[in-house]
Amino acid sequence: MEKLLLAGLGNPGTKYEYTRHNIGFQVIELLARRAGIRVNRREMQALVGQGVLRGRGIILVKPQTYMNASGEAVGPLARRYNIATDSLLAIVDDMDLPLGRIRLRVSGSSGGHNGLKSLIAHLGSEDFPRLRVGIGRPVTGAVNYVTSIFSKEEMPLWSESVQMAADAAECFIAEGILEAMNRYNGMIIGQDK
Repeated sequence: MEKLLLAGLGNPGTKYEYTRHNIGFQVIELLARRAGIRVNRREMQALVGQGVLRGRGIILVKPQTYMNASGEAVGPLARRYNIATDSLLAIVDDMDLPLGRIRLRVSGSSGGHNGLKSLIAHLGSEDFPRLRVGIGRPVTGAVNYVTSIFSKEEMPLWSESVQMAADAAECFIAEGILEAMNRYNGMIIGQDK
C-alpha cells in the first residue's frame, strides 16, 4: 500500500512555534506523538519523520522554508517518495474559519493562502487534499495576526482544535478523504463526533 505524506505548514524557529500560522506544525507534532514518530530528520528543506499510524505508512513533514515557500520543500519530497497528489494532505491555518472549526477538501484553489499557493506551484496541481484549521479573522492587520500567539482565553479552544484536526488527519489516513470530510466538515468543538 502506498505511503501517505502529511505536510503541516508553518514557520520554523521558536519565535513562531505557538503562533496561529503554525497550527499545521502543531497538528503534525501531535500526530507524531500519537504514532511514536520523531520528526527531526533534515531532508529537502524540511523536518521529516516516517512510521506507521492506523495501519498505514506515513511521512510527516514540517517544511523549514517559511510559510510562503512551503512548496519548495513539499514538492521535491513528494517526488522523492513517489507520492501521488491524492496521497498528500496539506494541513494549514485558515482565517476564513473561526477557531474551533476545520474543513477538509479533496482539492481546490489556494483560497488566497500563500502556503497553499506555493504547494500548488511546486506540485504542479491543485488536486491534493487539504485540511484547513480555523484561526479566525482579525479586524485589521492579517500579517501581525497570523504571527501572533493565541490569547489566554483562546488557548483551550486552540488545544481542542489541534486535537480535532489530528483526529481528522487520522481518519484521512485510515479511511480516506471522503470519509474524513463526511465526519469532520461542519463539526464544531464541543459537539459529539
